[in-house]
Amino acid sequence: MFRTSDIVLIAVMVAVAALTYKAKREAEEQLAAVQKIHAQIRYEEDTIDLLKADWSLLTQPSRLQKLAELYKSQLELEPVSARQIGGVGDLPAKSLDI
Repeated sequence: MFRTSDIVLIAVMVAVAALTYKAKREAEEQLAAVQKIHAQIRYEEDTIDLLKADWSLLTQPSRLQKLAELYKSQLELEPVSARQIGGVGDLPAKSLDI
């Protein structure tokens, strides 16, 4: 009937098949994890693009000008005069503590 070597070879083949199945399953799980991470990255990149577009709209000079005029009385905003802008020489010297 079966020799001892036949039984050993069958056992080895079953063990190798089980290890192959396990390795394939782990590889598929890793691939699914990588695909999930890629999807998250694409979502984050899309979100960043959307936020950049929103920021661009919110910081348009014409929009800010309208808001400044609308809330001028509440915020007490006034245009900056040339005398309010100073140079580097107007700053006090920093003391050197050694």
